[in-house]
Amino acid sequence: MRRRSLRIFIGLVLVGLSAGPAAAQLPNLYGPPISGDNAKKIAAAALAETRKNGWTMAVAVVDPAGELVYFEKVEGTQAASNTIAIEKARTAVRFKRPTKAMQDQLAAGGEGWRLLGLREAVPVEGGLPLLIDGKIVGAIGLSGGTSAQDGVSAAAGAAALK
Repeated sequence: MRRRSLRIFIGLVLVGLSAGPAAAQLPNLYGPPISGDNAKKIAAAALAETRKNGWTMAVAVVDPAGELVYFEKVEGTQAASNTIAIEKARTAVRFKRPTKAMQDQLAAGGEGWRLLGLREAVPVEGGLPLLIDGKIVGAIGLSGGTSAQDGVSAAAGAAALK
């Protein structure tokens, strides 16, 4: 399986290198930045989930560049969660994947340990890319509970975008 994945990766790299200017024609996975109104709506849905469960969390919504669009926290949330929520959202948007996927890769060990060498990557559940019409318009990140609780709340927020 790993050998096959390596062959596919090498093939893709060779195709990309031989494409030259054609590589610029690949579809852009990023869309226009999420609006402030949508960011507030998403954060409200995520925080409603946290309050329903009695969790205290911070929520951050970022645009496709990872810049903060909206931030809010529940009273009593630990101070470190402010930064962690923002960094989870930035990780999800910049790496174009849920932070849970990175957490699972790291937990698997082996090659997954390489994630520890990535700058500004937070491989902990709670960050999700936000999509509109198949394009990434931003991301949501939550922190303050367990990783699974952060993930549940992030999913509740992301679902509000639909």
